[in-house]
Amino acid sequence: MTITVAALRETAAGERRVAITPEVAKKLRGKGLRVLLERGAGAAAGFPDDTYADADFADASSVLAQADVFVCVLPPDDAVWSGLREGSIVVGQLRPYGAAARIVAMGKRKLTAFSLELLPRTTRAQAMDVLSSQAAVAGYRAMLIAAEASPKFFPMLTTAAGTIRPSKVLVIGAGVAGLQAIATARRLGAQTEGYDVRPETREQVESLGAKFLDLGVSAAGSGGYARELSAEERAAQQQALAEHLKAVDVIVTTAAVPGRSSPKILTTAMIDGMKPGALIVDLAAEGGGNCELTQPGERVDHRGVVILGPLNLPAGAPLHASEMYARNALNFVELLVQGDTLAPDFNDELIAKSCVTRNGEPHFQG
Repeated sequence: MTITVAALRETAAGERRVAITPEVAKKLRGKGLRVLLERGAGAAAGFPDDTYADADFADASSVLAQADVFVCVLPPDDAVWSGLREGSIVVGQLRPYGAAARIVAMGKRKLTAFSLELLPRTTRAQAMDVLSSQAAVAGYRAMLIAAEASPKFFPMLTTAAGTIRPSKVLVIGAGVAGLQAIATARRLGAQTEGYDVRPETREQVESLGAKFLDLGVSAAGSGGYARELSAEERAAQQQALAEHLKAVDVIVTTAAVPGRSSPKILTTAMIDGMKPGALIVDLAAEGGGNCELTQPGERVDHRGVVILGPLNLPAGAPLHASEMYARNALNFVELLVQGDTLAPDFNDELIAKSCVTRNGEPHFQG
């Protein structure tokens, strides 16, 4: 029996990505799998139905009824779970933290569900790492938003009206999103700095042509994330950072850890000390923000300093974001298939650690 890998049009507010692109559909077909999509599933991402030469199309209910493996970008509407066949497999960013009702709903259909955000940060998992691929899109777009919203030019300009000095841009957090934001600021001609409490990121920041901001606080952690700062370390960090921010024009913050509230790095007192016209783009807004004044999805003007809290930035570049996401998902789906059989190997840590439900039974502690 041929395994059917399926996807629907995403329904989350503002979401334009698609979980299966024409390129990935072709690769799945080449492995002997059937690809089934809801009509118009890829249209918002720039992939109309006629670009899918290797996929079949049906209405949403028919797609769900035939899916052996259902792939999504974000959790779908609750009605989707009841439309899936019992015992089918779900793969996507399922946002399992604090989502007990969603896990119960998947359990009722005896689904085996894998949340790609839970993959361990190992070399082998890199090809499936949706957090990294989508963070790269978010970091790029965050800096473009900053350049558009700032009242200043980013590059130095020599004009008949005199010389315009370059903007001073600081990126806080040198993970994938932060490094992409740094690279984009440099391309736009800004005087760029990067800051991270993990000292090992200095080389990466400097390799992009930016200056590494050293505040004398080190918090190297495990799994690619920083450890939590002590009260004394946080106070020292904030004092040094507050003084530095007085001369900064644009700040992009990127410090976020899945399943936790975003660490508060920028206090109201710090922002009070910034010059009017300064801009903050808080990429961690979905987790509450790195800035105390951030309002997710909103624009805040605090004494002339503007704080933006954009949400779901990868959806704003849906074509390339979808291409990267779909390749990540494909690499994971390949782990689930043995010949013409679905046979997830739960001795494989990538399978075991990303599993949310197994045959309907909860498999996630978060």
